[in-house]
Amino acid sequence: MRLDNLERVSDICWRLEPHGAMRVPVIIYGDEALLRGMDDKVAEQAANVTMLPGIVNAVYAMPDAHWGYGFPVGGVAAFDADEGGVVSAGGVGFDISCGVRTLHTGLRREQLEPVKTRLAEELFRTIPVGLGSTGRIDLGAAEMDAMLRGGARWAVEQGYGEERDLERIEERGRMAGARPEQVSAHAKQRQQREMGTLGSGNHYLEVQQVVDILDPAAAGAFGLGRGDVVVSIHCGSRGLGHQIGTDFLKAMVTAAPRHGIVLPDRELACAPLSSELGQNYLGAMRAAINCALANRQIITHLAREVFRRMLPTARLDLFYDVSHNTCKLEDHRVAGRNRRLYVHRKGATRSFGTGHADLPEAFREAGQPVLIGGSMGTASHILAGDPDNDEKSFASACHGAGRSMSRRQALKTWQGRSVVDELAGRGIIVRSPSLRGVAEEAPGAYKDVDAVVAATERAGLARRVARLEPLLCIKG
Repeated sequence: MRLDNLERVSDICWRLEPHGAMRVPVIIYGDEALLRGMDDKVAEQAANVTMLPGIVNAVYAMPDAHWGYGFPVGGVAAFDADEGGVVSAGGVGFDISCGVRTLHTGLRREQLEPVKTRLAEELFRTIPVGLGSTGRIDLGAAEMDAMLRGGARWAVEQGYGEERDLERIEERGRMAGARPEQVSAHAKQRQQREMGTLGSGNHYLEVQQVVDILDPAAAGAFGLGRGDVVVSIHCGSRGLGHQIGTDFLKAMVTAAPRHGIVLPDRELACAPLSSELGQNYLGAMRAAINCALANRQIITHLAREVFRRMLPTARLDLFYDVSHNTCKLEDHRVAGRNRRLYVHRKGATRSFGTGHADLPEAFREAGQPVLIGGSMGTASHILAGDPDNDEKSFASACHGAGRSMSRRQALKTWQGRSVVDELAGRGIIVRSPSLRGVAEEAPGAYKDVDAVVAATERAGLARRVARLEPLLCIKG
């Protein structure tokens, strides 16, 4: 990214002043190396977002930001419905409520090593993964609507997990305000047999080891210790969420002129929050959030079944589940006053600080766990929300490393088999139905995740608690 049009606020914060049709500034977080590694489209797309009606304070780009559809991935923007604010399907993304959940196993690496290869094979056999993958669940119309209303709570009621899991999930496992009737028949049909499946792309199930503790007090509150083995699951709302995004983007493009909205980019298609279309989208999007929460809950149940067979002493207690790619109505302090805002986080994670009322009691003193995924051969991180981040980013943080090259470029650079073999040489087992997918998601196609989380901490968005490295990965 060119830096000559940005004001350097600090060594970790950059500002693009409003000009032209911009209503508010753009704030980009990251050190100089990270910003120079971003493509110019990040600033361009973020500037376009500032032109939408009802935008509040600033548009923020996280240290992992990269080019996306309309909004940059790693982008955060908030809108006020009382000031003509809008909701944008592009500002949420196609994989609605894609997120990460992490589970304690109660195991140490030495307990895992004797069965690691067999465990990888059994997880790969049990959990459907890959493009178009389907599972053992086939939802009828009534069951589909019940799932879209109930989320992970519905899954637990069906026997996929335990009641106590729900306390460790955003929204306690169920997003209120879901309206399944606003989800198209085609979207529901796509999801009919996709519950409990990982999908493709950067989705995965990883078994990881905690290799470093950076905040002992928070790690203690989180129940994390050096050498602990955890399981992390990264996936979202599959075909249903993608179809909802497609359906409403088309409707929003058509409706924008009727609402007097001039789109700087048609990929920023949006609708007033007060409009019928805006409310219909929010209802469908919330249903997709519930779909993603239910999906991760079912995958958790499948993983527990495998661990019980292979390692009977493993616990697989849910640590936490966080989503990115959402729009949520939240209270935030802006310029010294409290405001009720619709916060879009696309490729960004909510990171509430200590004492926040929406956090489970267990995390009130340490802050919200922020789960940052890696890519097969790279580290993952667990952070904690910073109490002073509200006016810096609407209490948001990064969600991963962020891509440094496109999937097409990655395919030209790596072969899937060589990636699998190289990782095996490092003691990391990868199982995937697609070597092409492995090449697309090669670790080298992503930014340095350690640099991204260090920048996130220096910016005061979230603080580092633990660093994890992969032992085995079931990859989409």
